[in-house]
Amino acid sequence: MPSTTLLFCLQWWPLVLALLPQTQTHRQDVPDSAATSPVFPVISLNGSPLSHLLLEPSSGQLYIGGVNYLYQLSPNLQVLSQSKTGPRLDSPECLPPIAPLECPSARLTDNTNKILLLESSVTAGQNKDGVSILQTSSLIVCGSLFQGICERRSLANVSEVLYQTSNPVDTQYVAANDPRVSTVAVVVETGGVWLMLVGRGYTSKGPGDIPPITTRRLTPVEPPRRAFSQEEELGKLVVGSYSEYNNHFVKAFKHNDHVYFLFSRRDMWHRKEYRTYVSRLCAADRSFYSYVEVPLLCEGGYNLAQGAWLGIHQNLPSLFVALAAGQASTPVATGRSALCVYGMSELDSALMKAQEVCYTEGGRGSSGQEEAYIEYAVSSKCLKLPKDSLNEYPCGGEHTPNPIASSVPLAAMPTVSRMTQLTAVTTATEAGNTIALLGDKEGKLHKVFVHPDRSGVLYETVTVDRDMPINADLLLDKSGQHAYVLTHSKVFKVPVSMCERHSECQSCLSIKDPFCGWCVLEGRCSRKHKCQRHTQPNHWLWSFQGANQCVKVQSLQPANQSREEQTQVNLTVPQLPALLEKEFLSCSFGNLPPQPAKVLENSITCQSPLPDLLPPSPTGSDHMALQLSLMFGQVTITQTTITFYECEAVSRLNATSPCMSCVGSVWPCNWCAMDQLCTHKRTCPRQRIIHNQMEQQSELKGPAACPVVWSFQGSSLVSMGFPTSLVLLGKNLGLFMDEELYLCVVEIEGTQLNLTASLKKTGDKDIHTFTCSSHQFQYPVKQLQYSALVYLRRGSLRIDSTAGLRLQLYDCSAGQSDCSQCMAVPQEYGCVWCGGGQAPGCLYNQSCSSIPIVTCPPPQVTQVVPLTGPLEGGILVTIQGSNLGMKYQDIAKGVTVAGIPCLPHADSYLISTRIVCELQFSNEQREGPVFITVGSSQSGQSAQTFSYQDPKVRVLVPDKGPVSGGTRLTLQGHQLLTGQLSDLAAYVGQQPCQIIEEVNDTQLVCRTGPSNRTAGLSVRVLFGKAVRTVPNTLYHYLDDPVITDANPAQSFYEGGRVIRVKGRNLNVVQNPIMSVWVEPVDNQRVKRRKRQALLSIRQLVFKNTLTTVTGHCHILSSFEMTCVTPRVLFDFKVKGVWFQLDNVRVDFESLKGGLFTYYPNPQLYPLNRETPDSPYRFKPGGVIVVEGRDLLKALTREEVVAHLGDQKCEVKTLDSTHLYCEPPETQPLSLENYETLPRLRVDLGNFEVDLGLVKYDTDTVSPVPLPAQVGLAAGAAVVVLVVLVLILMYRRKSKQALRDYKKVLVQLETLEINVGDQCRKEFTDLMTEMMDLSSDVGGPGIPLLDYRTYAERVFFPGQRGAPLSQQLDLPESRRATVEQGLAQLNNLLNNRLFLIRFIHTLEAQPNFSQRDRGFVASLLTMALHDKLEYFTEVMKTLLGDLVQQYVVKNPKLMLRRTETVVEKMLTNWMSVCLYSFLKEVAGEPLYMLYRAIKYQVDKGPVDAVTGKAKRTLNDSHLLREDIDYCAITLNVLVKHGVEVQPCPVKVLDTDTITQVKDKILDQIYRGSAFSQRPKTDSLDLEWRSGQAGHLTLSDDDVTAIVQGQWKKINTLQHYKVQDGATVALIPRSNSIGITVNQVFHTGEKIPILEGEEEEGIRLWHLVKSSEDPEMPKHRKTSMRERERAKAIPEIYLTRLLSMKGTLQKFVDDVFVAILNTKRPPPIAVRFFFDFLDDMAEKHGIDDPETVHIWKTNSLPLRFWVNILKNPQFVFDVQVTDSVDAVLSVIAQTFIDSCTTSDHKVGRDSPVNKLLYAREIPRYKQLVERYYSDIHSAASGCYQEMNSTLTELSGSFASEMNSLVALHELYKYINKYYDQIIMSLEEDSAGQKMQLAYRLQQVASLVENKVTDL
Repeated sequence: MPSTTLLFCLQWWPLVLALLPQTQTHRQDVPDSAATSPVFPVISLNGSPLSHLLLEPSSGQLYIGGVNYLYQLSPNLQVLSQSKTGPRLDSPECLPPIAPLECPSARLTDNTNKILLLESSVTAGQNKDGVSILQTSSLIVCGSLFQGICERRSLANVSEVLYQTSNPVDTQYVAANDPRVSTVAVVVETGGVWLMLVGRGYTSKGPGDIPPITTRRLTPVEPPRRAFSQEEELGKLVVGSYSEYNNHFVKAFKHNDHVYFLFSRRDMWHRKEYRTYVSRLCAADRSFYSYVEVPLLCEGGYNLAQGAWLGIHQNLPSLFVALAAGQASTPVATGRSALCVYGMSELDSALMKAQEVCYTEGGRGSSGQEEAYIEYAVSSKCLKLPKDSLNEYPCGGEHTPNPIASSVPLAAMPTVSRMTQLTAVTTATEAGNTIALLGDKEGKLHKVFVHPDRSGVLYETVTVDRDMPINADLLLDKSGQHAYVLTHSKVFKVPVSMCERHSECQSCLSIKDPFCGWCVLEGRCSRKHKCQRHTQPNHWLWSFQGANQCVKVQSLQPANQSREEQTQVNLTVPQLPALLEKEFLSCSFGNLPPQPAKVLENSITCQSPLPDLLPPSPTGSDHMALQLSLMFGQVTITQTTITFYECEAVSRLNATSPCMSCVGSVWPCNWCAMDQLCTHKRTCPRQRIIHNQMEQQSELKGPAACPVVWSFQGSSLVSMGFPTSLVLLGKNLGLFMDEELYLCVVEIEGTQLNLTASLKKTGDKDIHTFTCSSHQFQYPVKQLQYSALVYLRRGSLRIDSTAGLRLQLYDCSAGQSDCSQCMAVPQEYGCVWCGGGQAPGCLYNQSCSSIPIVTCPPPQVTQVVPLTGPLEGGILVTIQGSNLGMKYQDIAKGVTVAGIPCLPHADSYLISTRIVCELQFSNEQREGPVFITVGSSQSGQSAQTFSYQDPKVRVLVPDKGPVSGGTRLTLQGHQLLTGQLSDLAAYVGQQPCQIIEEVNDTQLVCRTGPSNRTAGLSVRVLFGKAVRTVPNTLYHYLDDPVITDANPAQSFYEGGRVIRVKGRNLNVVQNPIMSVWVEPVDNQRVKRRKRQALLSIRQLVFKNTLTTVTGHCHILSSFEMTCVTPRVLFDFKVKGVWFQLDNVRVDFESLKGGLFTYYPNPQLYPLNRETPDSPYRFKPGGVIVVEGRDLLKALTREEVVAHLGDQKCEVKTLDSTHLYCEPPETQPLSLENYETLPRLRVDLGNFEVDLGLVKYDTDTVSPVPLPAQVGLAAGAAVVVLVVLVLILMYRRKSKQALRDYKKVLVQLETLEINVGDQCRKEFTDLMTEMMDLSSDVGGPGIPLLDYRTYAERVFFPGQRGAPLSQQLDLPESRRATVEQGLAQLNNLLNNRLFLIRFIHTLEAQPNFSQRDRGFVASLLTMALHDKLEYFTEVMKTLLGDLVQQYVVKNPKLMLRRTETVVEKMLTNWMSVCLYSFLKEVAGEPLYMLYRAIKYQVDKGPVDAVTGKAKRTLNDSHLLREDIDYCAITLNVLVKHGVEVQPCPVKVLDTDTITQVKDKILDQIYRGSAFSQRPKTDSLDLEWRSGQAGHLTLSDDDVTAIVQGQWKKINTLQHYKVQDGATVALIPRSNSIGITVNQVFHTGEKIPILEGEEEEGIRLWHLVKSSEDPEMPKHRKTSMRERERAKAIPEIYLTRLLSMKGTLQKFVDDVFVAILNTKRPPPIAVRFFFDFLDDMAEKHGIDDPETVHIWKTNSLPLRFWVNILKNPQFVFDVQVTDSVDAVLSVIAQTFIDSCTTSDHKVGRDSPVNKLLYAREIPRYKQLVERYYSDIHSAASGCYQEMNSTLTELSGSFASEMNSLVALHELYKYINKYYDQIIMSLEEDSAGQKMQLAYRLQQVASLVENKVTDL
């Protein structure tokens, strides 16, 4: 039983449910809608990733090739046979057969299937015409093992091998030996010989001379011929450079008499971009004379072919190609892809056109443009042969040019495009239509209908294997109904269509699937050929054709039928398919049994069901609808709806008017008046029938004929409480023949009131009068009027009444509260205002016992709003009260306000209670009451007084704001609260200004709206119709503020940190704020827990919990402002930070590219942590050290303010755990009255930390601070060590020596005191420097070198005229030949065997120096820079050999020096791979360190002669003497355009003139690269005083001071240049002076005296040289005496400590950047460290120290130390001797940190090591963690490394001058020519590859060397 597991979901459905692929159906209108998941047969196989799928057409069996496995499957995916093909012992570097002793790199290697083809080569017999019949008999299988050899296997059982070679020769290497390199093949037959044409990509390992396309013999094979061999007479594609023409093959196929290859590669002839090509060969052309290729263009930038298929479109062969858009200029495909279709006839025409142009037109078309050329760097060219040459030689000949390439691409528009990478394509033809099936990288199968014009539409997408790419081998089965889909480890059988899933016609047609259609008589969705009568019209309806509709019933008679009768039903069906003679249709009503139907053409007749069989009508309905189905057997052809109505239900559902509803119904119902019956029949039991209104013949029809009570006689108004007799009018009551009792029925609040009615007939016989008995009506609802239902009943039968017949009961007293309201009631109600003795009220006139009041009382005003208004009027005044008139006309002219008429608004008037009038104009300010006059009655007066006011607007603040609006405007004035708030409006120009605060008499605040332009606009305030404009002031809309930068990007939760914001137009905004959007942390936790289950609930619950906190900003200028971060509670999370500048919002994320971070508050611990209440004892003269945590996360020293009592404690420095502050010398006073001791309080933003009491210690103590004491102790320790040494040395001396020793002790005691004083002074300097440095270091940018210059300086350090900047210097007559030879040399270098032999041979030569080794390594790096992957493999091989050598000797010494070629190759390789890391990560801190060093060195004196400096880390470069100097500022005149502006530059008065010029240039050209600024020696320094005072300063002139043999170089001090002096740099004059520096091209500056010493005169600057070179030996003191003489000056070594402390942060930053593991280490480092680990494991080295040393020697020592010591390798800067000395110490510290040995400091330790003795253990931890993290990280970075190397090859290859490098390499070949030839001939593999012969060819071309050729 095979190891695979077959998953058939029909048999094992529970397991399948877990593995079901998902399906999505993409419609044209909704392309991403999901459908239900179908069930696919699937099988999982071993050997992933599976690479090839093959279908044997006769049996339908499948053959699958993968990694180490071959499978044979049945069409139903059952495993028939399998075979394991690997792994095997192999190495791509060795030729088979593999012998472990001869191939040390051999290891178990996976066998990836590269070729899987069917071979038709067996004669099965002859047909009747005598032609041989061939049948498929074997399977061709080629793998990646053993250089890609092939074998034959049986089709019946893949485990049976029919042919396999055990000792292959180099001509039998077929497939690529690299699993990642493509290989394609096709089998052809020509002249009875079966051949296989193979296309394969370039591999860097193994034989490097296999052409891209070769021909291999299959059968017949007779000795000495071999199967699969590339024989001399068989064709191959000759290529000038294999690596450059690295074709990525996608497909090979045969069409007609030609073979085609589809591939992509870089266009080497034109734009160097990657393109897709199709090449063609005549199948019978064994010499490849006919080779021609043409590029394919798929519009839209789709340039990389991923898959292809030769299919049929419009009955013509066409090539379907899936292409992807490449990533920039690389062969890496992006997700953007498309399908393009190319007709084979068009493709052949384009290929023939290229041939014809190259044959007969010299490659140029009719327009003169190049249309064809010779490709592949071969020595051929297009010709001008006779015009019929192509016809004569369609497959070329010896005299025709080849290989030919077309310059004109064959273009096509994309058929369909996708945003996922397409990987496979195949096509199917259905009913003459073309459907393309596309597989993609996400495991989805897309189905595309291809229109005749090659445009396409995607109609469905099926997810086959989620997130698993579909293999390019996408095949259809024999029937064309299923597609076999191959993914990473599975094979699926996917139906091309799923028509059967759709059970309804409409669903089938709506899917728009071109495979599907509706088979009408079979009632199913099917493919066309599966519908038996698809050839007949109307039998099969195509889904994809939008015009097709399902069979429908056009008409139905009758459509409506009474449920009480059975009738015939007639249907008309236009698209009815034709039936055979004995076939019939039937009708089915609902769920009732079908009945036979009569069919006459398109007409069908059915019998309706019996009434008893019909289901009841729904409740509340008078009808029901049944589905009427037209059936063919059990198949429903079409359906419609028939309605069955019920007349009885019609009348039953309308009780008030049953007759009218019956005869007025839409159904044909009639009314039996005597029977009170609604019926469908035309007769009644008791006659008297009223017909339906639709009846045309009857006179008695419709609702007008129904007996009905239709109206009251008289008014329907009835007052409550009075006996009233109702009179009703009826008609058509003559229909009733008998006498019956009539009753009037009144319904009030659900209660029926029955009143006896008497009938009276009038003169009109159709009118009847019914008088109801008198009754006193009442209703409980308190409202003026109530509507009661009234109808008439005859016996038990209800007479119809009209819909509007209702009794209107009313109550005058309800809601009429005053006289005017009562009078306003319409007169027909009879309501009067009744006064008299009783309480006045509104009553019915007959209820009033007294005389009704005719005239109402005067109006009464209770409220007036507003009480103020403008003189212009125009505002609305609302007056409320009582008796304010009965109608609008009563008060229309009766309202005055403050004596001015006010015009009432009719639409706002409420009877008696409210008047709204419009205030009119007044010519002056006035006040008065409101008067209301109603008609002729007495006026009513308000108690409130109304005032006419004249508001004034005087002041506008501010007068500007952004065009986006949002500015808060404050308008100040007088009487601004005039009218109501709703009457007020403010405008800026035409833009509204929204009032945002309560308005008072003197101030109005509004917020401006946006404007579409910048302008100065007037500001207006509208008080109703009155307008007031701010006088003499315009509001200016200005450009919006823009924020360009904001720093820092962190704060702590307590807030209060100052953010410095930079931009422009910032002062346009008055109140900018910084906003922080926060959310409770608990919500975040809940969200994470319920993200899936409560998605919608989460959005509802937590949206309102998001809040905003703000901090205010202070504007400093239009370019700068500061903002204070707001406080955020610790249990909140920051979701966003932005700046709100009025209406302009700027997100912080848009400025920094990252989020603003809030950190926990920094913590400061009390001074006395154990006893916080006890005072901290402080010794004056020192500093207070405060411990804390996280002090630097969101804080800097400048932001910390400390107070001790009432005075400031100056913060000197701050690190992550300590704060140092220097308090006053005397104890400050306490701020608290109840305390005598001061408290130390530290302000950190918004919060203050109380650290406790401080008490000054008044005892006599050393005033030296703690760090100085540490330094003192260290100095004393050194002194003690010296003393001990002296004691041991002088113990054997005499007593005189003892007395001398005592003198030394006295001297040392004095030294100790002096060191203490000096330490204290230096500590003060250190603190000052730390404060100054942060503002000066950094500069405007980092002057990174371009890659070419960087590589030149690293590859060839210190060399002028390096090969990178040279050109090939050759005579033109020899150039072409030499370049051809160098190209062949390049091919040889790409042969690994040759290259390794070449290097080993050179290294074996005794006169091959170390310099030569480095030079050759760099030349190889240049020559192979475009193939870094290959370069890396060679380097690994050589390193493996190097490891083998050192394992035998001492492995710890490996890579310590650069003694071999490979070690320099490693250095170069690291430099190439880490260039981007330098640019992006390490470059900035490294440059900051350089700038900091230069800044610090330049701040102190530097001796121009010796190069020694006061500020340094290197004791040998320390200026030990105490030089008096003063810092001064020079005003340097700098010309900017036409203006001359002074620029302040800080220098020292002890600086030489050259040093001054250097510092001036440093300042002026801070933003420029060093190479771009003028040279120092090209300029003179001119001192200017007044208008005429110009003095040129020089290092040496006649004023120079000469004392004996010493001449002092001139300084500013010499010329007495004062602070603030004005100087200028001018072009140098011809005078000769002393120059004390020389600048090399690398930027190094070395103090060398250009002016030689004159006649024994010696130059000095700050100090004279202590050693005279010419001094006689007897006068030279011994080393011991000199050291003793220098004992006292050693105190200045404390300057080293000062310098070190200043630079510490920058050194730390560089080391952390290099060794930081928080970000992923560079891929090259991980890759190489993994390689070293593998080497150690391979050679059994388990000593971790050895591997640590290897890693240190390969990365820190080989690369980083080089960069640290030579920043000019990376930056365009100048490195002086004094700076170089400091860098050397830092580099040595880095080396010490990378060693494994303990760093022990003793008395003999160099001072440089003593400096960093405390830091080195910390750095060691960094290194160890760095190494450990890389080691513990998951390996497998080889693929990523190869991708990176490929990218680097493409990015920087153009920077390398490869021809010059090859020419230089050839010089070494020429020098050691015989030795190299001999070495190649001695190697058996080299003999097979003819390497010596090929090198001789190179020699003959490059220098005409006579060889044995």
